[in-house]
Parts: sequence; structure tokens; C-alpha cells
Amino acid sequence: MAGNIVLIGFMGVGKGRTARALAAATDRFAVDTDDLIESFLKTKIRVFFAEQGEPAFRRVEQQVADWLEAHVSGSIVSTGGGFFMVNSISQLGRVVYLHSSLKGILATLKQHPDAERKIKKRPLLQDMDKAKELYRARLPLYRAAADYEIDVEGRKTSEVAAAIKALLVQDGLL
Repeated sequence: MAGNIVLIGFMGVGKGRTARALAAATDRFAVDTDDLIESFLKTKIRVFFAEQGEPAFRRVEQQVADWLEAHVSGSIVSTGGGFFMVNSISQLGRVVYLHSSLKGILATLKQHPDAERKIKKRPLLQDMDKAKELYRARLPLYRAAADYEIDVEGRKTSEVAAAIKALLVQDGLL
């Protein structure tokens, strides 16, 4: 195992924000799979998703997972909402599921100063009925893929990062 800490969870739950806070608290690098994907594709995910569709996007996620497995260790990896479905997620490191209700996620997104952009950049949040269905379908899958689960709803990012760090220290991983 690469010694990474891999953050998974539904889109908008705060994986990137938490990864940066946890990286600062542990003197590790934060790596964002969405940033890697956009760098690889040389376009925005929402544009690629709209033009090529979800199956093509999932193939690119797998390519990024393979690259991470081969080249990245000792880092905090934040992932896109569906990245947990890659074949090698457990090979990338310890997987931490950041949990919040969909209502909590949407409330947090809407409170953001740039809320419209934050919601617009997530293609699967454009239809709320589909988003609710997707959330319900993914919940048990996130839990099955994770080594740890952290409830983030109503908590500050610094509190979430501290809780993750405490778990990892307790298990001798930091």
C-alpha cells in the first residue's frame, strides 16, 4: 500500500477542503483527483462529461487511479464523488469516507460565496431527483469501500481533519 490517505464521499461533501486541512496538519501533500483529471484532459470535467458521457469519464478516473498507485505515496488524496468505484481504490491507501446527508451537503454548497459555480461544476447535481437517487444508491457503496467513516455534517473542516488525524494516529498510520 502506498501510505496515502484517500478521502471519498458524495460530491460537495468537502473532500478537497478536508484534504488541504489534513495535509497541513500532517505535513503531507494534498493531491486532488479532479485536478489531475482536468490536467490530463486539458479541459474541465463538466465539459468532458457533457461531450463524452459518464462511461468515458469513469475510464479516465481509472487511468488517474493507476497513475496514483504507481507514482504517489504518503499523500492525502481527495477524490471526485464517483472515484471510489475505481478498481484499485484500496491499493491507493487508507480510505476515509466523509459522510453527510444530501440536505447537509446542499446547505453547505449554498452557503459558499460562489455557490452557483460550485453547484454548476457538478454535472450530477443538475437534476435533484437524480442526485437524491444517486446519493441513496452510493451510500452503502461508500461505506463498503471505506476503512473509516467520519461524519462531517455541521462540523468545521479543522474539526474533521483533527478527527481523521486522531484515527490514523490511534491506528499507528501517522
